[in-house]
Amino acid sequence: MQIPRFIQIHTLHTYPAALLNRDDAGLAKRLPLGDAVRTRISSQCLKRHWRHTDDHFSLSKLGFPLEERSAYFLHTIRTRLEQEGISTDLAEAATSGLCDGLGLNRDKKKKDKFKTSEVLLLGVSEFNYLLSICLELARSCADEKELSQAVKEKISGKAPKGEKSVKENLEVMMKQSGLVSALFGRMVTSDVLADRDAAIYVAHSFTVHKAQVENDYFTVVDDLMPGLEEQGSGGIFDTELASGLYYGYVVVDVPQLIANLEGIDINQCFASATPSERRELAGRVVQHLLHLIATVSPGAKRGSTAPFDWAKFMLVEAGDWQPRSLAAAFHNALSLDDNSAPIRQRAVGKLTAEIAAMDDAYGAPLARRFLSVDPVSVPGAERLNLNQLADWAKGIIEQGAC
Repeated sequence: MQIPRFIQIHTLHTYPAALLNRDDAGLAKRLPLGDAVRTRISSQCLKRHWRHTDDHFSLSKLGFPLEERSAYFLHTIRTRLEQEGISTDLAEAATSGLCDGLGLNRDKKKKDKFKTSEVLLLGVSEFNYLLSICLELARSCADEKELSQAVKEKISGKAPKGEKSVKENLEVMMKQSGLVSALFGRMVTSDVLADRDAAIYVAHSFTVHKAQVENDYFTVVDDLMPGLEEQGSGGIFDTELASGLYYGYVVVDVPQLIANLEGIDINQCFASATPSERRELAGRVVQHLLHLIATVSPGAKRGSTAPFDWAKFMLVEAGDWQPRSLAAAFHNALSLDDNSAPIRQRAVGKLTAEIAAMDDAYGAPLARRFLSVDPVSVPGAERLNLNQLADWAKGIIEQGAC
């Protein structure tokens, strides 16, 4: 019997005539792999859509606080101080001291002294705590320079004997709140704000065949253009659309997830002395995540392409071996001219062949379950629907065994 140290999620999604993820030139993102260039969806794009989806399995429905991601937190704190009756000059001085105390760099290129050069991820409790420090000192200090220095020293300095410093308090808050950072991590340059290791690893999704792209030429009709018998064009444009069957890969580091959510030692997550209740939230998170991965679609130009799809195939593996992707199954792009079987079934065949080869080479016993809309089979894996698959993953985390 193994512990579910890692849960690996493999998916196949189909998207026709869509612009799922654009590069800096507005074109579909690409990825060279093996013998062909593929279209791809970045991990950042995928994670953002999973974070912000509002449905029955949204992360916000877990009853756990979410964070905000912005480079304008200082603006918000300054505004909140003014709303509390602090003068504009003192509010700016307090905010400036906060920025220096946190060791944040400001965006000098845009000449905005209250916009940080990095995008921060802050929880509600962290934000309110920093705001309360600025507000307390602003109410007791009328000199702008003294206030700025006082805030800076309070944020970055040592606490009196017997008290916790601001940094220590923020570290405690970080462990007790913030679902987004618990899943996807937080890396900051600040000396005071706490980093957090990610528990969810997301690969860039890519097409299992060569890129299929086409320029979409279109016009905007001007319904009221005068002097013409026929309606005229108000603009001529073109954009790139892509179609494909995409392979996706996600890894859940279960002990790291439990440690991030519960604030317990990572080595104690599956210890016999640790009650299953301490793994319950992590199980629910993975349950929701599986639904999101299967059903939430990324995509630019949604209004003109409707890029919505549910996974045509999802394989979930659990065990205590180090994770490994099955992307090598598609190192040689699948032929679009092969009529021996539908491409989705051929893609699943490549995946199962890769699994069999890896199992033979390494002898890694992994628990497996899968869903599929096509009549396929996976050796050693039971076929389930999405609800059953998500419940299975949740159950093995809570039990600590698979």
